[in-house]
Amino acid sequence: MLSEYKAQQSCERGFAFLKDPLFFADSIFLKSPERIESLGMIMGLCLMVYTLAQRQIRAALRESKSTIKNQLGKATYRPTLRWIFQCFQCIHLVEFNNEKHVSNWTQDRDFILNLLPDDCLRYYQLIR
Repeated sequence: MLSEYKAQQSCERGFAFLKDPLFFADSIFLKSPERIESLGMIMGLCLMVYTLAQRQIRAALRESKSTIKNQLGKATYRPTLRWIFQCFQCIHLVEFNNEKHVSNWTQDRDFILNLLPDDCLRYYQLIR
């Protein structure tokens, strides 16, 4: 029973992500029970995708025996996907003289991108 109780921690952390102010869930007002159920389903699916992507990155880091820097600049092999998202926030597609350029691209971001599935890699290569 104790091991089951302790296993709830990872699930609870996921729901904390959904309650985060950056997710804007508190700014949504829904009247009908059907819409509330639909939003709950969408939020659950978002949490599942979030967890799978985080697991993918951590597994790739473990497999390659490498680390990335966390928010404090220390090496970690267990980054959160929220941190990964924050690493990619400052990337912009700039069009100048009909040429597209990506600003703020670094080797660290390139390394992280290569940890993700090929679909993500193709997405960023379209703008790179």
